[in-house]
Amino acid sequence: MIDALVKKLKGELVQTHASWVILTEDFAYKIKKPVNFGFLDYSTLEKRRENCLREVELNRRLCPWVYVGVLEVVKVNSEYFLEGEGEVVEYAVKMRRIPEERLMKNLLDKLTEEDLRRLAKHLFDFHQRAERKDEFGRLELMKFNTDENFMQTQKYVGITIEEQDYNFIKSATEEFYKKYAPLFEKRMKEGRIRDGHGDIRLEHVAFLEEGICIFDCIEFNERFRCGDVLNDMCFLSMELEFNGREDLAKVYEEEYKRLSQDPEFDLFLPFFKCYRAYVRGKVESFMLDDPNLSEEEKQKHKERASKLFKLSRKYAESLV
Repeated sequence: MIDALVKKLKGELVQTHASWVILTEDFAYKIKKPVNFGFLDYSTLEKRRENCLREVELNRRLCPWVYVGVLEVVKVNSEYFLEGEGEVVEYAVKMRRIPEERLMKNLLDKLTEEDLRRLAKHLFDFHQRAERKDEFGRLELMKFNTDENFMQTQKYVGITIEEQDYNFIKSATEEFYKKYAPLFEKRMKEGRIRDGHGDIRLEHVAFLEEGICIFDCIEFNERFRCGDVLNDMCFLSMELEFNGREDLAKVYEEEYKRLSQDPEFDLFLPFFKCYRAYVRGKVESFMLDDPNLSEEEKQKHKERASKLFKLSRKYAESLV
């Protein structure tokens, strides 16, 4: 089916662990794979339909110009079509194709301080109108997330993360919970827990003619998308610093802090950046177990994971 659609659309196929993406000159068509990773379940056609619809709905909040809608993939005899009469065999999210040169990851040497202030305001305004999700601000849930990270990375100790760094980050995280437990409750009551984006990285931000577009949010798992607004916004801070643009990260953070008037901003920011860097280090470590990758590719992921864990350690040091 996928090969037939690629040929029919005269497109290029890109794959992720969870989706097939067919790229044409003007559009991208994302079809979800029938997989179940526990935290992500696309195992049935109905679940794939629901997640396609949710993806469009959620992403239009921060990027209304890109998400066109959900198309049916139909089968007629032995042929496959996007839309039309026939047996519905899949669903595809249709998006405008974003030019590579408009992506933030490719603009790091061109962005101005004003661009970062605009981005901070765009995100702050979104957080202000996003639905409150107080239950995702509970300390117990945040601790579940960090405990999961430490459990899942034990096997990489001595490979991508040094044992002393693993122990230090884990200890600093536990101490933060003990010391500031009442503040998690306070932030919930103040409405700082929202249905956010969950994955604001450099490759998910584009500067378009219509405005700033933050796309590809996490639609498949509320636990990864909903939470403290600082946890949402700081993912980008961490990525900027990881890529050597501490200056841009500082402007972005200072503008968000000014707009939010958050009294715990400076306290929680390094805690959440520590968490985000660790998550990325974990994901890069997982790539070492992918049988489809060459040893050269695995080495690149290993080096990247090690650098991310070192950055997480750096953030953890400011917590103690």
